[in-house]
Amino acid sequence: MKILSVVGARPNFMKIAPFFRAIKAYNDLLLTAHRSPLIHHLLVHTGQHYDDRMSNSFFEQLEIPQADINLGVGSGSHAEQVGNTMIEFEKVLKAEKPDWVVVVGDVNAILACSVTAKKENIKCCHIEAGLRSGDRSMPEEINRLVADRISDLLLTPDLISSQNLRNEGVSEQRIKFVGNIMIDTLEASRQRTSLLKIDEIISHNLIQESPAPCALSPAPDGFAVVTLHRPSNVDRIEVLEPIVRFILDEACSERVFIWTLHPRTRKKLEGFLLFNEILMHKNLILLEPLSYLGMLKLNMEAGIMLTDSGGLQEECTVLGTPCLTLRWNTERPVTLLEHGGASVLVGNNVDKIQEEFFRALKQPGNPVRPDLWDGHAAERCLKAILEFNSE
Repeated sequence: MKILSVVGARPNFMKIAPFFRAIKAYNDLLLTAHRSPLIHHLLVHTGQHYDDRMSNSFFEQLEIPQADINLGVGSGSHAEQVGNTMIEFEKVLKAEKPDWVVVVGDVNAILACSVTAKKENIKCCHIEAGLRSGDRSMPEEINRLVADRISDLLLTPDLISSQNLRNEGVSEQRIKFVGNIMIDTLEASRQRTSLLKIDEIISHNLIQESPAPCALSPAPDGFAVVTLHRPSNVDRIEVLEPIVRFILDEACSERVFIWTLHPRTRKKLEGFLLFNEILMHKNLILLEPLSYLGMLKLNMEAGIMLTDSGGLQEECTVLGTPCLTLRWNTERPVTLLEHGGASVLVGNNVDKIQEEFFRALKQPGNPVRPDLWDGHAAERCLKAILEFNSE
């Protein structure tokens, strides 16, 4: 059997790493038993994230081999990325003729490659299927809807996602609940991450223009971490500036803040003339985008997280880090407090952010592990593909 897996952006790398290891373990077992056929696995990188911080460091830290094929799509509008990916991926499919195409997550690559695979009559599996925010203004929601509609096998991370697919009329034969594959990577990385030192992460990733960073408090309630990148939060000054003012004028008096600065966010802060003020604040440390292990270490040590990242919502749930999710909706409701998780939706309303920030400071962290978030989802993913193929 030939399986062709697709990655395009950072969240994909964390999800494909355990799948790669599961295939290797399966092949090693066959070799030991002198059995065949082995799985021939090819990794295709669309090149959506193309600089070293956004891509290569993730391959190295997650011990993923360099991609067998790189489409070199690069940046561009959604239409450009999807169109160019489809053009290049079609050539790969015609040359390689895989039995399965596996797509993960919700980036543009999964839309482009799932459509192209089905046009070539190749079976397609979507890992992390069934997530729904209900917000079709999000490009990721469109990607999820299309990939789930046409993929042959839909592997879901939680029971809510499985029910979403049933509600959309998907047959039970196509739905397999396997658990959260990104938690596989978290669990596999805990020991290595525990050896990292926060001060070294800061010194190696401090934004060049920054003054000497303030000392982090040794208090058990930890520091605060901020990540923001979504256009709804950073593209308009009337939205971004009040969030910045709350962090600088109120929140930083309660905790030292570490802000990992996405390139899009930095560009907007500079354009809105807010960057220098943030840079010089004595209780705020500005870092470049971090590697996976670096960001995981911050999350493991943080007292609170402010983010608009879906993946960090999931990590906070398992680690027990109180999480303010700066969105009005989420495709991961299993991570919310009302479902037993660690996250609360605060949107970009500063009054709501303020209320929940000070509430969270008074609440101890509470690690939670939803069903099958046990570090073995990738094994179940591969088993589902093998069993589907034999049906």
